[in-house]
Amino acid sequence: MIFHYLKYFIFHIIGIVALASILAGGAYISVGLVAIFMAYIIGDAVLGDDTSTPTFSHPAILTIQLWFALPLLSAIVFAAAWSMSSGDPLQFGAFITELSGYDILAARDATTWIHHVSTGIVTGLMIGMIGTITAHELTHRTWDPTSMFIGRWLLAFSFDTIFSIEHVYGHHRYVSTISDPATAPRGRNVYFHILASTIKGNISAWDIEKKRLGKRGKSALSLGNGVIRGHLMSLSIVLAAFIIGGLPVMMFFIACGLWGKALLEIVNYMEHYGMVRDPSVPVQPRHSWNTNKRVSSWAMFNLTRHSHHHADGDVPYQDLKPYPDAPMMINGYLATITIALFPPLWHKLMTPKVLAWDQQYATKEELILAKKANERSGINRFRDANLQSKIYNAA
Repeated sequence: MIFHYLKYFIFHIIGIVALASILAGGAYISVGLVAIFMAYIIGDAVLGDDTSTPTFSHPAILTIQLWFALPLLSAIVFAAAWSMSSGDPLQFGAFITELSGYDILAARDATTWIHHVSTGIVTGLMIGMIGTITAHELTHRTWDPTSMFIGRWLLAFSFDTIFSIEHVYGHHRYVSTISDPATAPRGRNVYFHILASTIKGNISAWDIEKKRLGKRGKSALSLGNGVIRGHLMSLSIVLAAFIIGGLPVMMFFIACGLWGKALLEIVNYMEHYGMVRDPSVPVQPRHSWNTNKRVSSWAMFNLTRHSHHHADGDVPYQDLKPYPDAPMMINGYLATITIALFPPLWHKLMTPKVLAWDQQYATKEELILAKKANERSGINRFRDANLQSKIYNAA
């Protein structure tokens, strides 16, 4: 059915809305930002879950549309950089004005600071959603050079090409254990996790590349190191931003890229928060928080079906199963991201879920790990002591 192909093109529509809002300038930018947020949050709330598992006869279509993310994101970031510049790089504004009849140069000059802030927020959001989420799918396809190339360039916008190394070869191996930088332990604050996961993730990626190159008799301090090449890719985008509009535009882009990187770590935080796994046990669907909210699933290439993804990371996004019996996160992705930004609310909503996970999904060995995790964390401030006692005494 053609609809099942078309639904995965929603992210193109969202990207075009973001691009058009930035170019329109002024209040249109903030209106576009709010519209994108509402489309996800209200859409997930109203439209419910998607548990369909259609069969796709032409999967190549769904790969090519992933590749479209790179030109789309490049256009959005260029438009944002142009909107913050004082000149008209490449005579872009004059060209669009002549083409459309809408004076985007005048609109840009009339844009107030508050709407420029909206430009930064929506640009970082697109770097995270169109860039990182698409790259997540592409860089799992280690057998496909084109997908890997496009995926790593998408990650370069958020200074996170190491994701293609650490996520695939580190995170998927150690997920839900204390050895995984991306798994947030119980009681952790999301803002601390952004920093901790970023630092430890970079260290992990460097160690992975160092070991890989060492086996080939090569030095880690060379262009053979994917970490070094990746950071040079990001640096080239920073330099392009400088060429477009000097130091102010360069700093603006860096802020947008870091915001996009922070979004990834917030997503990591909520996908595995509080999970524990016996390292001797293979990763199973119960070791990830899942959601089947319709809009999030369609616009994020079934990243929402995270339980199946971690049980088998090689399965293409369109073939992931919904696993409705897997542990479920609070809501759709953008709604859950928003909640995570308010730690007291997050802990209030997630602590009962974590304790319920212990009761419903944990093995006896994992119950022991969970009990220790609770003792180390601040979860005691939120938990129901009677429920906790019943759970761990049963082990």
